[in-house]
Amino acid sequence: MAWFDAYNLGRGFKRYFEVAPALSEELKDAVYGIRHRVYCEELGFEPIRADRREKDEYDAHSVHLLMRSFADDGYIGCSRLVLARPGDPYYPLPFERTCSATLDRSIADPTSMPRSAVAEVSRLAIVNTFRRRRGEQGTADALAQMHFGSRDRPRFPYIQVGLYLGIVALAQRLRIETLFVLTEPRLENHFRKLGVTLRPVGAPVEHRGMRVPAMMNVSEVVEGLRFFVRPLYDVILDEIEASYPVQRTLH
Repeated sequence: MAWFDAYNLGRGFKRYFEVAPALSEELKDAVYGIRHRVYCEELGFEPIRADRREKDEYDAHSVHLLMRSFADDGYIGCSRLVLARPGDPYYPLPFERTCSATLDRSIADPTSMPRSAVAEVSRLAIVNTFRRRRGEQGTADALAQMHFGSRDRPRFPYIQVGLYLGIVALAQRLRIETLFVLTEPRLENHFRKLGVTLRPVGAPVEHRGMRVPAMMNVSEVVEGLRFFVRPLYDVILDEIEASYPVQRTLH
């Protein structure tokens, strides 16, 4: 049966993986450990830390997401949602700094939006044992065309898509309206397969390879998911809601 069978994706995900917000210090420590392993040790994007934990100034006002593999009984991936800084909401999000010279504010000006309703997706990382395929070792998330397989041998990228949908579910839970992301240009087509529209909001910049600043509307993403992705999203949203019962209040 094809990977896009609407009855398989949700059940298949629950059989092998789970996602949850990293709310405790112990779970946040697991996030920082994965990031150090991927960004510092494997890819060399960041310097090695003595404590083997990769952290930055944005972590204090971020909500972190972890993915666990039941087969390995361990955490295999993570991402984060960078929120507006409490007490200083117009403090730049990471992409606002990286794209300060290339952001097209006639398309989207983050400084003119309610800052409590915008966030940035960043630091998505998957451990190398789950992305160790040809051409994937040099990227942190490896959402590559080959993950969708071929017409004769289809497959579905549960880990990568699960992390992205988990972040969307977190944003929905927190009443975030707009998500920004620095993404590889080629990923726009991959997201479109899922029913997700990424809207470029500036020219490409060099940031660990060429990246394009883009935005997505959370409500439009949720409403536009393709029929075969919907059961997967519903499973992930249920997991997020079960472990993160309190919604964020906008001010």
